[in-house]
Amino acid sequence: MFDRIADRLWKRRGTQVLQLEANLLRVLGKDTTPELLAATSRKGVRSALRYYSEAFRMNGWDRKRILDSVDIADEDRARVAEVVHSDRGAVLALGHTGNYDHAGAWLIATHSIEFTTVAENLKPEAVAERFWDYRRKLGMEVLPHDGGPSVVGTLARRLREGRTVCLVADRDLGASGIPVDFFGEATRIAAGPAALAVQTNCGLYPVNLWYSGPGRMGIRVHPEIPVPPEGTRQEKIARMTQALADAYAEGIAAHPEDWHMLQKYFLADLDPGKTPPSAPATLAE
Repeated sequence: MFDRIADRLWKRRGTQVLQLEANLLRVLGKDTTPELLAATSRKGVRSALRYYSEAFRMNGWDRKRILDSVDIADEDRARVAEVVHSDRGAVLALGHTGNYDHAGAWLIATHSIEFTTVAENLKPEAVAERFWDYRRKLGMEVLPHDGGPSVVGTLARRLREGRTVCLVADRDLGASGIPVDFFGEATRIAAGPAALAVQTNCGLYPVNLWYSGPGRMGIRVHPEIPVPPEGTRQEKIARMTQALADAYAEGIAAHPEDWHMLQKYFLADLDPGKTPPSAPATLAE
């Protein structure tokens, strides 16, 4: 049913579908044929709608189904186990790819831990509360994005306690984003993961997600991005954030159809001085 909805939305060629194709063109290359771009964007819209399809059903999945629905290399599986059970604390930094709630549910079911995350404030508030409640039922501690300094303080405390923080951080939702090179163009992504690593000395690990098959999720956990030994605090954050962007780009290049970036993202597409919009990625238009 959601595939049929996605195909109808894709055929309407609305603003967000066109923007998805503009973003994908940076990934696939400017010499990409119209046919390949169209095929990839159609898969992309289906992938984006799949996230919402699973959101309706995941609270009903039992632990065995969650455990059996993830494809992850043995090396990455071992890295996750070491990270979440150490006393150091870790930030797992994800992008808008695949289904990060699915990955979070797998992490909780596999390692019997609770992690902390930050969620956008969707409009209307009733919708935001439904999504927060959905994630809490999966076992996550959810903090609101607009909670101000108290949110950053809570994240830092969790990390100093040796706990895990998972952040979707491939977009700049405020005015503090870090400029990065992304597929040969300029954009800004969130400074939070790198800033927390510099502040608390926790580990910072990029994570790529993609759909590896019907009902299945692929997970890649990259090696730690270390805090540079030299430079100012801001220089360290900038270098770590570029490394994070490079890891995101690697995953998106491998699975471009699972990158759910339906809004303006590259600075060339934005009005001068504006940051990427904080509106949720929907296909309502």
